[in-house]
Amino acid sequence: METKKIGLKEAISIGIGGMVGGGIFAVLGLAVSLGKGGTPISFLVAGIIALITSYSYVKLSLSYSDRGGTVKFVNQGFGKNILSGSINNLLWVSYIIMLALYASAFGSYAANLFKLTGSTIIDIHIYESAIVVLASIINYYSIKVVGKIEAYAVIIKLVILLLFIVVGLYGLSGNTYLSQLSIQNWEPPVKILTGGMVIFVAYEGFELIANASPDIINPKINIPKAYYYSVIFVILLYIIIATITVGSLPFSEIATAQDYVLAEAVKPMLGKIGFTIITIAALISTFSAINASIYGGSRVSYEIAEDDELPHEFTGKLWNEPIGLLITSVATLILVNTLKLVSISIAGSIGFLIIFAIVNFVGYKLSKNINGNKIIPAVGFFSCIIALATLIFQQYATNSEGILISAGIILVCFILEFLYKKTEFINW
Repeated sequence: METKKIGLKEAISIGIGGMVGGGIFAVLGLAVSLGKGGTPISFLVAGIIALITSYSYVKLSLSYSDRGGTVKFVNQGFGKNILSGSINNLLWVSYIIMLALYASAFGSYAANLFKLTGSTIIDIHIYESAIVVLASIINYYSIKVVGKIEAYAVIIKLVILLLFIVVGLYGLSGNTYLSQLSIQNWEPPVKILTGGMVIFVAYEGFELIANASPDIINPKINIPKAYYYSVIFVILLYIIIATITVGSLPFSEIATAQDYVLAEAVKPMLGKIGFTIITIAALISTFSAINASIYGGSRVSYEIAEDDELPHEFTGKLWNEPIGLLITSVATLILVNTLKLVSISIAGSIGFLIIFAIVNFVGYKLSKNINGNKIIPAVGFFSCIIALATLIFQQYATNSEGILISAGIILVCFILEFLYKKTEFINW
């Protein structure tokens, strides 16, 4: 029997590393554009929904520990049918959307780093595409290398973000723009909630703990701690970062530097050196997130195919890796070169809000089997649904493209699963 090898610290690192990937670097400026002075509240609201949802993940991880994680939970709740297959396919597509988000953030920070050094600026899409290709090559070369990159990257990005917080909090005292955080500069509650939902993708990574659950030592104690500690830590981290950003720069500058605002926020305190340090942290973070997500996405497609919700060809291998790795990479390249950042973020948030609503529903439905409380998953389910409805309603007026793209993606997931199941039935 294989010995379990993941301790509490490692399990918490998986959760934190999954959340503090490229999300905060990619969507912070977008959140400020929607919530203005109320942006820290946007992150708090999104974090509370993630924390409530983590309860269902805790109970399901303890009862149905499996490397398939969310895929297995959905199948456990609904059986293997068109609905579960469509939701699991949406999970895979949501991984691809997240990859596009991280690649977009990498491209923005890379372009501005070279601009700062006076080098010739290459088209941003070249940076975005190159980093996806590089991460794909690394995944094909060695899974051990992927793991080592992620382990070092988690430490580097957390150290630099904590340094940002220390310097930022010190610089806030007496800052001219601190008043931007006052309630009169908050957007209406609906817009603050929408801001939280648009950047909800910054919290989705805690679900990676579920995939690692079979290897976690002393699971009854460490699995709950890993989920709750990592989510609470990241909520506090994001709120403080959002507070420093809003209190350090005028809204007009935040809007101009929307795609690389975290680096811009440190400029008043540390100048170009600070800008460069944060930019490098963003590049490391987004690269490690791309690296890990390509690996995760390819495994998700493999698990779905194993459960007969995708053609069995997806369990095949190309260059000793699942065929899903190549498909995941190619689909990411297409998305990042065709969609705007805001549309990518909205599509990702809608995808994960639906998935988390489903997982909460499974937690509610199987509450007796998993020895869980019914009320918490029910609250999580309705919170996700209300947040989803608010996001769609609010954004449709200003960004109908992002909503229509999201609807199209969901529809395609259901249609393809229906056609696959129908074809499979006929062949059988």
